[in-house]
Amino acid sequence: MTEGTTSAAAEGADTLTRLEQESEIAADYLEGLLDIADLDGDIDMDVEADRAAVSIISDSGGRDLNKLVGRDGEVLEALQELTRLAVHRETGDRSRLMLDIAGYRAKKRTELSELGAKAAAEVKSTGEPVKMKPMTPFERKVVHDAVKAAGLRSESEGEEPQRFVVVLPA
Repeated sequence: MTEGTTSAAAEGADTLTRLEQESEIAADYLEGLLDIADLDGDIDMDVEADRAAVSIISDSGGRDLNKLVGRDGEVLEALQELTRLAVHRETGDRSRLMLDIAGYRAKKRTELSELGAKAAAEVKSTGEPVKMKPMTPFERKVVHDAVKAAGLRSESEGEEPQRFVVVLPA
């Protein structure tokens, strides 16, 4: 092994350790929140695409957890930001942690991937750009990834909260 390869491997291990630490801090914070709200849920921790990922899941169908998702995921977005702030307070580093509650984001990711693929197919057949409805940063990222997988390119336009994706011909 060369010195560059060794340092790259050490850096990768350091990143994984840091992301695992973020997950632990987030899990502790969220467990406290669940206790305060008197809600049942299990916390699942992972590292996905160079991000800490934490999910709150329920064996009882998650009806109570849906309160933590809110309308269109608004409460989930707010809880994610609060959790990121809790991680930042402990580590001093900005966190890109992703939070999922009751499978909401996983389901949304599937729907948005299909929407992005459908928009890409429309652009391929018509040759005209397609403007999509305003989306959150998470939603736009999923659509951009789906469009890229379809072999096209996309851009985000507009200002928050009215920022949207435009799918462009190749």
